[in-house]
Amino acid sequence: MIKTISLSKHFNNKIALDNLNLHIKKGEFYCLLGPNGAGKTTTLKLLTGLIKPTKGNIYINGLDITKHPRQTKEIMGFIPDSPFVYENLTAREFLTFIGNIFNTEKKMLDKKIEEYFNLFGIKPYENYLLSEYSHGMKQKIVYISNFLHNPQVLFIDEPLVGLDPQSIYLIKNILLERVKKGLTILMCTHILNIAEELADRIGILYEGKLIAEGNLEELRNNVNKESLEEIFLTLTKAHHTNFKDST
Repeated sequence: MIKTISLSKHFNNKIALDNLNLHIKKGEFYCLLGPNGAGKTTTLKLLTGLIKPTKGNIYINGLDITKHPRQTKEIMGFIPDSPFVYENLTAREFLTFIGNIFNTEKKMLDKKIEEYFNLFGIKPYENYLLSEYSHGMKQKIVYISNFLHNPQVLFIDEPLVGLDPQSIYLIKNILLERVKKGLTILMCTHILNIAEELADRIGILYEGKLIAEGNLEELRNNVNKESLEEIFLTLTKAHHTNFKDST
């Protein structure tokens, strides 16, 4: 569902991403970890077509996103770390607008919006302007807007920022249920226990390079550590030492 070949991105003299090769299957929950500046957000922006690569290729469901931008965007969703909404619209107006972009049939769209309003506890505030919403409530609206058109692949950058425990529990269950039904998820996060709990496979980025990849058991065997925190710290420390020695 998601494939990259030698994907690289340079910003002037800075190499943000260096020859990234990913192969993520349909129905797989993949978590990308890394310290600040490792290239996680750059990766998501490249995969969603928000920025262009310096070199390399990106395929979504077998389609090159540079050659088929519309077809690939029709089957994907993107949840950024900071929720973007049109603040002069009400929640219902915003979700209706997003649903119409994806040509969702009106009766079905109205039904889905109603269901998600009730599920996320937003029904009493559906006609409030989004400028009046808290950060966490805006984040809920962004999640709902991505669920409306049933994407085949979903990109998530820091999935739980600003959400209360009940919403975190709800969203985790929705994501896992949708993965069981075939949704492919690529999620970037700093929260290691979330990756440990949800991911089928995990990749670790450091200085723009993918330094490790596998399921949790494979990563444990790689460095002979038990927890994902220990694995992450061991691998990034080793590469940091190697990076300093090479300079």
